[in-house]
Amino acid sequence: MILVLKKESYNMSSKSYIPKIIHYCWFGGSPMPDSAKQCISSWKKFFPDYKIIEWNESNFDLNCCDYVKEAYKEKKWAFVSDYARFWILYKYGGLYFDTDVEIIKSLNDLLKKGPFMGEEAGRESNSKSECNPGLGLAAMPGLVLYKEVLDYYSTQHFLNLDGSINQETVVTRTSDILRKHGFQGDGSIEYINGVYIYPPEYFCPINYMTGKVTFTENTRSIHHFSATWHSGLEELIVKIERCSKGTDSAEYKMKRIVSLPFRVINKIKTQGLSGVMRAMGK
Repeated sequence: MILVLKKESYNMSSKSYIPKIIHYCWFGGSPMPDSAKQCISSWKKFFPDYKIIEWNESNFDLNCCDYVKEAYKEKKWAFVSDYARFWILYKYGGLYFDTDVEIIKSLNDLLKKGPFMGEEAGRESNSKSECNPGLGLAAMPGLVLYKEVLDYYSTQHFLNLDGSINQETVVTRTSDILRKHGFQGDGSIEYINGVYIYPPEYFCPINYMTGKVTFTENTRSIHHFSATWHSGLEELIVKIERCSKGTDSAEYKMKRIVSLPFRVINKIKTQGLSGVMRAMGK
């Protein structure tokens, strides 16, 4: 059963264990696609005794901070959920998944160890893995690390001073915060401030940039990269640049040359001309 809670209608006082609740966000009110419904069905299969709670405009405070308020006004629902997921787990605890995450194997052994997050392969050439909070989060209420993420977002704006959109992702923001605590993204299981961070083979067997799929005995879920926050232009750029030979190959570098005019147009559309000039000046 999927529940939609009224504000302040749920109370979880214990902070000693991870509650048996799965949270997800669905802002904007659009019909849920079959692909998302299928992913939620996989949660039910592997977590039959968990409550599943949908968070949307009816039960989440959209005026909680400037970042959320501005992102919602711009109808950028995915960026609203970037903050919401951490607020929800900090307050109530439990699990969080994006609606394009399909569970394929039990996570019980990981849950017994404690709170966790997952990594995806780095998207830049030779880069290390980054932490993607959309792959899955597990926490008891009051987790200190999540409070740090919330405090950071409370200082941020979704809109730049010139009115353009700040599209820095939750992946980049969270990874940067974790690096301050020693996060490496080197393919090992890391333990950062009370949270286990698992390498890509656990929750993200699909490489976003190459399209390669690598399953191991540790793989628990598949992130299907629905990327609903991407515009049509951004999707085109991804399709042009996707390269099975990897980001170090000559083929990928050629694809980047082909995509360059589209990337410039996208930068201007999302960050304004001043934003592009700032980026060029770095």
